[in-house]
Amino acid sequence: MSREKYNEKNIVAQLKDESLRAAAFSAIVERYSEQIYRHIRRMVLSHEDTNDLVQETFIKAWTNIDKFRGESQIQTWLYRIAINETLTFIGKNRGSTISIDTPEGAVADKLESDVFFNGDRAEALFHEAVSRLPAKQRLTFNMKYYEEMKYEEMSALLDTSVGALKASYHIAVKKIEEFLKENN
Repeated sequence: MSREKYNEKNIVAQLKDESLRAAAFSAIVERYSEQIYRHIRRMVLSHEDTNDLVQETFIKAWTNIDKFRGESQIQTWLYRIAINETLTFIGKNRGSTISIDTPEGAVADKLESDVFFNGDRAEALFHEAVSRLPAKQRLTFNMKYYEEMKYEEMSALLDTSVGALKASYHIAVKKIEEFLKENN
């Protein structure tokens, strides 16, 4: 199903009909897999880990499809699943995440060696700065900066107040600015 023909109301109705459910879910995967990938990839440095998390997101969505009532948009529902899967992954892999003690340039080296990264040194430094943020600040920053989400949308997704999100974004921006000044 092409993006132009995608109709949220029709897809939700088809999800409720067991004979149409698989085709409707395929349309959802086709429609949102790239967005979900980009969203997760900004939180997780490895392409392979990102692919695994995208797959886990859609598996969880499929196994819980009966719980989707259509009260929120499908994209919102998928983002919430992706966020939870990503934060769980980051929590389990704390030893392999970026900390303030990570040797300078380690993230940039990892990004530059990744065949899916095609940026220059400035972009690598920016990604390194973002990757050093605590997970929830990084999530807030990514949603606001890259995805241009409104704070109200983020609040609904993350079940956090708008004020807390604004503060988190502001702190993240300051940390990124400091890192870039120190490493430029």
